[in-house]
Amino acid sequence: MENMAKKKAIITGITGQDGSYLSEWLLSKGYEVHGIIRRASSLNTARIDPYFDPESKNFLHYGDLADGIDNLIFEIKPDEIYNLGAMSHVKVSFDVPVYTGDVTGLGATRILDAIRRGIENGILDPGVKYYQASSSEMFGTTEPPQSENSPFNPVSPYGCAKLYAYHMTRAYRKGYKMFASNGILFNHESPRRGFNFVTKKITKTACRIKLGVQDSLTLGNLSALRDWGFSGDYVRAIWMILQHNEPDDFVVSTGEYHTVKEFAEKVFEYLDLDFGKYVRYDKSYERPNEVPALLGDSSKIKKVLKWKPTVDFNMLVKMMVDADLEYEKFILNSPSQAIFFDAKKKGGKK
Repeated sequence: MENMAKKKAIITGITGQDGSYLSEWLLSKGYEVHGIIRRASSLNTARIDPYFDPESKNFLHYGDLADGIDNLIFEIKPDEIYNLGAMSHVKVSFDVPVYTGDVTGLGATRILDAIRRGIENGILDPGVKYYQASSSEMFGTTEPPQSENSPFNPVSPYGCAKLYAYHMTRAYRKGYKMFASNGILFNHESPRRGFNFVTKKITKTACRIKLGVQDSLTLGNLSALRDWGFSGDYVRAIWMILQHNEPDDFVVSTGEYHTVKEFAEKVFEYLDLDFGKYVRYDKSYERPNEVPALLGDSSKIKKVLKWKPTVDFNMLVKMMVDADLEYEKFILNSPSQAIFFDAKKKGGKK
């Protein structure tokens, strides 16, 4: 029997939390994985280093969504394109709204139009599949629970840019009969979460307090309600969306939400620390426009694709705290070895 050709996938945003888990997942499925990274003074590849091997079928290419990656798409001729790249920090998007719109919104359009031209000119197979990483921030102040049929009401530059990309994905799907799908992912975390996101800030700082390295944690809006899941579960959903027999849009969530305060209290309780003794409030940490509550209704993906999360809220907190505590102990004992997470050791459950 002839060996079937391996599927090729392009991942933008491969060095991020989701990109690292997705590359790990696709490689386990036998894919040839091509990641797009921005050129910088120092490469931020710590999350994917354990999986990147020049001898393997996992390749990194320089590219930027602000410029377009047409040539790479035409050269690689992928079967699947996962657009996870974005200016993804909501509060920062208020500081750089134009850049956010360009990269997060127009960046998706550049890829979609490259696919269209590639198909029309016979460069790409008409069956090439595109995944757009949409966000629960598109719902903004919409009353929860939020499903695929809920109205959108974004209140941040990030949410607005994501909504533009979402609608462009649908427009290209309808107008050019492309396989283009949206995954509307609610908040998802892991030990690989970036340090500038609130969950990671909480777990990392709490561990430093436990070890006597830091004496307090400062937070903004403690009452914000969020539907938190595990990134490893969510990238499995992302992959399943592109394996479906037709393009569609799906909400991915746990269907359970907690306040930022509850998350922090759970972290401090797990570390046997007094939450009230160490946590401070500072209004400057709040966004210009706050999103009070995000709670996803993922009934559709559970019914159609048979997806379900495997990591609950308590497991997620424990996973993140255990990884951060191990890392902070290592740094404390080896200060000259201040490195990022070894994703292979601290990635958590697949």
